[in-house]
Amino acid sequence: MADDVIVNKAASIERCLQRIQDEYEGDRQNLVANQTKQDAIILNLQRACETAIDLAMYVVSRRKLGVPQDSREAFALLQAGSILSADLAQRMQRMVGFRNVAIHEYTRLNLEVIHSIITKQLDDFRTFSSTIVKTCA
Repeated sequence: MADDVIVNKAASIERCLQRIQDEYEGDRQNLVANQTKQDAIILNLQRACETAIDLAMYVVSRRKLGVPQDSREAFALLQAGSILSADLAQRMQRMVGFRNVAIHEYTRLNLEVIHSIITKQLDDFRTFSSTIVKTCA
């Protein structure tokens, strides 16, 4: 039987990514010039990060892979447990850094970084959640 927590968190990540794409609409101006869309994009990116962290922590706990001291370490433990590749674990750890800035230092957010995440790194979330679902659900 599938693990409902894993399946639900993966679905939540996908909803956030879809919302980001719906607001961005492939148009950089929706991020730069439209404050409402910018806020929706950043909020959903933050939510995707937080849900990915929750999912990582959940799997680490369920698989008894260790006790992460912080969010980044959860992804390292998934790598050590042969669940994530080293490359994907590192990319997800960088997303933790983005999430920390988004939450604690919102005024420091760089729209160029957000644009890069939207155009080049959203699939990292999909790869992460699908890997967890296939391996652990």
